[in-house]
Amino acid sequence: MATRASAKPLTGTRIVSLALNLPGPAALMRLAAMGARCLKVEPPGPGAMASGRPISGDPMGQYDIGAYNVMHESVRVVQIDLKTERGQTQLGRELLRADLLMTSFRPSALAKLGLEWKALRRSHPHLSMVEIVGAPGERADEPGHDLTYLAEAGLVTGTELPPSLLADMAGALMASEAALSALMQARASGRGQHRQVALSSAAEWLALPRTWGLTLASGAVGGAHAGYRVYPCKDGRVAIAALEPHFARALFAVAGLPEPDARAPFAPQAREAIAAWALTKTRRQLDQLADRHDIPLCTLSK
Repeated sequence: MATRASAKPLTGTRIVSLALNLPGPAALMRLAAMGARCLKVEPPGPGAMASGRPISGDPMGQYDIGAYNVMHESVRVVQIDLKTERGQTQLGRELLRADLLMTSFRPSALAKLGLEWKALRRSHPHLSMVEIVGAPGERADEPGHDLTYLAEAGLVTGTELPPSLLADMAGALMASEAALSALMQARASGRGQHRQVALSSAAEWLALPRTWGLTLASGAVGGAHAGYRVYPCKDGRVAIAALEPHFARALFAVAGLPEPDARAPFAPQAREAIAAWALTKTRRQLDQLADRHDIPLCTLSK
């Protein structure tokens, strides 16, 4: 059986983060959940709130305090001006006790602060580092954001914004993965390790099913398969994911269609027939049919 300690594999690990906005704090939230003792260093905020508490120096803390609070629930936050000698001394003291530093500054900004990997390795040979950048290599200093990286990866269609910050959240997962990798190798070698995570690479990773053709309109999970689509129903919508043959057979049976062969779900007539059937059902009826016949679906309001 898992013990409390084994469920928190990073217990005893100290992480200092300079990463702002969403990817870094989201990664730090995951690392804290794994037991790491996390310190977030922010630049000084623009002033104080009416309550007397300082305003966050992280832009996320200014434009969405709710999201900021969730991500920093288990993280100690301090404000340090790294542009001053005193601030750099304060950070240096924290790094002496830390196992890993996470940043989201551009490489040129890190260099100005004396925190690029080569300098950090000389001053803190025990310390590992995870850099979150926009794009890899020579493009690491280019400005960008979640939306631009998703657009570049072909994941923005039309003028609608994506439903979530996909590159940022995937980048957070990759950053926490990179932190685990660096910490494991550092423990094995006795020397700090360096990892760089690019948000554009996170977007490209998410886009792989599309580049393979899976999520194009002609792909099995892009709408070509009648059992893997979103259909209007009598009082809302239904997302059906009856992709595997046994699920497709169950769907065709409840919809009153002949048992399908391998190609039948890809026929336009099948999509039309299931669309017409779904329109005759309420969300409650569809949920009941799904429970009774083991069909993967989710009903949605309009």
